[in-house]
Amino acid sequence: MFNILAVVQHGRLAFESLILTASLRANAPDWQGRLILAEPLAQGAWAGHDTAISDPIRAALTAMGAEIVPFTAQHFGAAYPFGNKIEALSVLPPDQPFLFLDTDTLVLDALDQVPFDFTRPAASMRREGTWPEPPLYGPDYAAIWRSLYERFGLDFDSSLDTSQQADHWERFLYFNAGWFFGANPAEFGRRFLDWALVVRDDPGDALACQALDPWLDQIVLPLVIHSFGGGRPGPELAGLDGDVTCHYRNLPLLYARESDAAIDALEQAAAPNRIKKLLRDWEPAKKLIYQGKGREKIRPMFAGAPLPSREQPLRQQIKKAGWWMV
Repeated sequence: MFNILAVVQHGRLAFESLILTASLRANAPDWQGRLILAEPLAQGAWAGHDTAISDPIRAALTAMGAEIVPFTAQHFGAAYPFGNKIEALSVLPPDQPFLFLDTDTLVLDALDQVPFDFTRPAASMRREGTWPEPPLYGPDYAAIWRSLYERFGLDFDSSLDTSQQADHWERFLYFNAGWFFGANPAEFGRRFLDWALVVRDDPGDALACQALDPWLDQIVLPLVIHSFGGGRPGPELAGLDGDVTCHYRNLPLLYARESDAAIDALEQAAAPNRIKKLLRDWEPAKKLIYQGKGREKIRPMFAGAPLPSREQPLRQQIKKAGWWMV
């Protein structure tokens, strides 16, 4: 059995964690691992910020079997919140396999039936070509990625998907960090942190024109996974980002593009009174779930037509209609 890690803190993540936990308990009742929610303390790199979740949300999560474990972010914190998922790996028991999930994830089916091979880590392929953006006169995709692999003593060529064209971004190992897994969180987390700090503090010439915020975690994650003998997930993991889990990103996008099964799972997870009385304090849940505006206003906007391949047009259309709520 494996542990699940997510990061929870004051604000949106606290409300999303209620939905994640409720959907896990409802739809994967036979999963017997530990659900560990790492909560950053208002110190270190989060000093001066309100990070603590409310007592009612804390009680509800605990009642559903979640373990809330504090940690101190020393390196990223408010300056780069995505770094939480890197530093939070330190709270997990070493030598026990783990699955990291962003809180904006729904569990739809039996997670314990997914045939993970934790000795071969992988991560979500539900991503777009967001990084890098090669400048007109170079370096190109290959030169940028090769510089990173060689910097950390990794074999670059073995990471390539040679079925893709030489100048296409999908040829190169790139993940969405919404989920990833591995065998040993202590070793995985230490390497993830060390290499992320190196790239942040000294990007090197090939990355001189590249934005690292907000992409740093997704730049370094492929390197870490490759270094542990992992890579792209195989077809046996298709249920992740499929009919077992859904990384919806935010509620407007969920209603716009996710399956009917995902919307049903969301609304069923949010239905119990003990959850409802907490989620109604979150404006997106109040309007889109409980007032029915997600089904009534957003869902019909995208019914009966192919969805755009990129997320940005969806966001723009929802914003134009006045329903972009995060």
